[in-house]
Amino acid sequence: MSSIGQPQRRAVLTGGLLAGAALITGCSSKADGTESATAAKPTNSPSPSPSPSPSPSPSASAAPDSPWGAFARLMEGNKRWVNGTLQHPDRDPVRRRFVAEAQDPYGVILSCIDSRVPPELLFDTGLGDLFVLRTGGGAVGPVVTGSVEYGPMTSGTPLIVVLGHQRCGAIKAAYGALRDGKTLPGNLQAISDALRPAYQASLKVKSDDPVDAMTRVHIKQTSAALRSNRDLAPFVKKGDLAVVSAYYSLDTGRVEVLTGAPSA
Repeated sequence: MSSIGQPQRRAVLTGGLLAGAALITGCSSKADGTESATAAKPTNSPSPSPSPSPSPSPSASAAPDSPWGAFARLMEGNKRWVNGTLQHPDRDPVRRRFVAEAQDPYGVILSCIDSRVPPELLFDTGLGDLFVLRTGGGAVGPVVTGSVEYGPMTSGTPLIVVLGHQRCGAIKAAYGALRDGKTLPGNLQAISDALRPAYQASLKVKSDDPVDAMTRVHIKQTSAALRSNRDLAPFVKKGDLAVVSAYYSLDTGRVEVLTGAPSA
């Protein structure tokens, strides 16, 4: 990426972000860790052979740091998912040890909780590749937005994907409740409330499937809101961050890009 390369992607942020990052060091993209010294061995004991330090796999060593590179990596993975030619990259003890002390994900995925839409699988990614947030219907609130901001603002993650999907049960329930003026039980009503703007906008869309139309509207609204977000917009303007809206087909496994695809 043009201006958030290494080490610029690790530039220290000032003000409140620094203070906030200090409170969540355990989730930090660059957590400093030291190992305690081991007890001394008897002089007649043979010195143990040094353990080989884990090295990243080829895909890890070439982690994309530009919006286009990250986007292309995800779409290549989705193509493998669709074709059944999965590589299952970086899913072994070597990778686990490699990312144990620090992480550097190249993408943020905001998607639904639906059990049929696991981002790490449908993009054929590995451990440490993605920040993943999942809420019912992809509903967004302040905590969710803050969590989406975390990667780009603290470690220069260059890509956000807002991923909706076919036959979304949460959006179907919200659509029915909003249409009929009913209240959903428990905290499910909070999901319905969050999806109200998408419902209202979808009423202006001509479609044979109003739930699907509402899903697509919601994806686009959410990505547009993140793209113009006060804290994320400067990164987008400089070309260091792309916010993509996408739609996942349960039938085919294919991810369809709706808006915001970065250029090479």
